[in-house]
Amino acid sequence: MKRVVLDTNILVAGLRSRNGASFGVLSLVADRVIIPLVTTTLFLEYEAVLKRPELRGMTNLSVADMELFLRELAALAKPVDVHFSWRPQSSDPADEMVLEAAVNGRADALITHNLKDLAEAAARFGIPAVLPGVFLQEWKDE
Repeated sequence: MKRVVLDTNILVAGLRSRNGASFGVLSLVADRVIIPLVTTTLFLEYEAVLKRPELRGMTNLSVADMELFLRELAALAKPVDVHFSWRPQSSDPADEMVLEAAVNGRADALITHNLKDLAEAAARFGIPAVLPGVFLQEWKDE
């Protein structure tokens, strides 16, 4: 099974629409086809972003629904301890926690809509940063 790190923007996009590639990636997680890697810091970011009222308004999910989603995600995820930090690597300091999860967890891929800030930094560690549609296509081709 592939071990991946999901940028927060993948969760947001996947919860906003069932028609996009991000939802497809979340479906692979739910079907236990891929394993999301998370650090405590990254998971706390997921929680903080997903519980924002404006985001819940876009997804039509209640706080209870979002908490259920987060519990299910936590149950499917593999926790990663951060043993090494290589900051700064990304041009956006907020993305460092995503990169740290990928590097410390030895991810097979970092799935993001933010290639601008993450692709070059992830490549330094031999981790491909890919758009969700690209990841899905590569997964189908395997």
